[in-house]
Formats: sequence, structure tokens, C-alpha cells
Amino acid sequence: MIVVIVESVAMSERGADTPEQVLKFVPTERPRRYGPVVEEAGEAIIAKIQKAAELSNENCDRAMKLAHKLSMQLRAAEERISQLEAEVELFRDRAARAEGWLQTIQKEIEEKLIAPRSANATEQTSLPKDAEL
Repeated sequence: MIVVIVESVAMSERGADTPEQVLKFVPTERPRRYGPVVEEAGEAIIAKIQKAAELSNENCDRAMKLAHKLSMQLRAAEERISQLEAEVELFRDRAARAEGWLQTIQKEIEEKLIAPRSANATEQTSLPKDAEL
């Protein structure tokens, strides 16, 4: 009966829900002081985070400068495109007017020079040869 009581005492000390494996990991010694080591590790981590933040800010600044530069170049290119489009429109108008003048000149040449010559040539060929002498 004593064994049974010891077992029940052992069970009640451990608790019915706690497995044996958990109890094996309970520290038996008093932990050493990790204060200086933890402080050094914490400071190292903070230093790395600060360095990463500085690098990130530098990258962001470079990206912003590049974006601004490219934006300015794009704006200049758009302005140049606008100027060139205006010039194209001007040259199209000039070409259309020149074509109109060429057609007018061609018509005048045909009416004033070619048509009278053709009429004279037709009259001369239609006259009898006796009339010419």
C-alpha cells in the first residue's frame, strides 16, 4: 500500500496532465548571468538595423533622384515631340498649298500654251496644201 500512496503522491506533484518529457527539461542549475552577452547582441542587432535603414534611405534617395531626372527628360521629350508635330503640320499645309499652285500652273500652261498650239497645228494640217502656197 505504501507504493500505491507514493505513486499517487508522485502523480499529484507532477499533475495528471503534465507528461514526463516536460519535467526532464526543467533546469536543475541556477542560470548564469547573460546580461552583458544579451546587451552586446542587442546592440549589434540595433546597429545592423540602423545600417540597413541608412542603406534603404540612400537607395530611396537615389531612386527619387533618378525618377526626377527621368521625369524631366520625359517632359523635355514631350515638348520636343509637340514642337515637331507643329512643324509637321506646318509643312503639310505648305505642301498642300504648293500642290494647289502646281495644279493651277499646270492648268494655265495647258490653257494658254498647249491648247493654242494644238489648235494652230490642227488648222495648219486641215488647210489644203494649195492654200499655203
